Amino acid sequence: MKVRIKFRKYGVLRFIGHLDVMRFFQKVMRRADIPIAFTGGFSPHMIMSFASPLGIGLESDGEYLDIELREPIDSDIAVRRMNEVTVEGIEVLSFRQIAEEKKMTGMTILAAADYLISPKPGITGSDSQTSGMVSDNTRTAGTLPDHWQERFTSFMNQDEIRVIKQTKRSEKEVDIRPLIYEWEFRGDSVYVRTAAGSAQNLKPELIMDSFLKYAEYPSADTDSLNAGSFVYRRLEMYADAGKDGNRELVTLESLGREIRGEIN
Repeated sequence: MKVRIKFRKYGVLRFIGHLDVMRFFQKVMRRADIPIAFTGGFSPHMIMSFASPLGIGLESDGEYLDIELREPIDSDIAVRRMNEVTVEGIEVLSFRQIAEEKKMTGMTILAAADYLISPKPGITGSDSQTSGMVSDNTRTAGTLPDHWQERFTSFMNQDEIRVIKQTKRSEKEVDIRPLIYEWEFRGDSVYVRTAAGSAQNLKPELIMDSFLKYAEYPSADTDSLNAGSFVYRRLEMYADAGKDGNRELVTLESLGREIRGEIN
């Protein structure tokens, strides 16, 4: 039986890497007595795979881990057991049975992801004493000028956004605009839905790096601005259930079902 686990990662644990997250869940499986299956051979290991490793420093409300079970266990019991042995910074949200086909793993079917991009405190140019916006004449280095959202709107309204994208073997110029499916402002933050997965993958850091260059930030008075001036939070991950080239994104969680009445 194959199962998909949804979890969130937040707080100080956003600074641990993917391999540490994997080792952490291996310990959780043992301590929570989850009947996870192992590979065969002389060096057996737990059968588990993550839909998409999360970058160091990013928080997430929608991470996914696929595992294989030796025998069924009730979803509510599994979630409770795992959360009882986890630590602050990792919270298991759901535990659902998924299709047995290898081609249906989260890693294979991942097609898109949602992100929330927020300027770090002090970057937006807000004046805490006046509760107003700092004027262009008084802002300090490293702050976004007033009306940066208007510049971002102009940036996103381009027909093309061409960037130099690094690959493992080389670098090439690509148009990333078709890889941004949706976007909107949410207060001082920017929500984006981007392509994700092995075929096409767009990181939100590349979007903001391209925007800063487009808007000519950094400039003389914004010389410390870069993609690291923002906080990135992954909200959800999706598969494409559409046909004949029509995109129909559904959450990876929705492709599973709760396990009931089969309690270990």
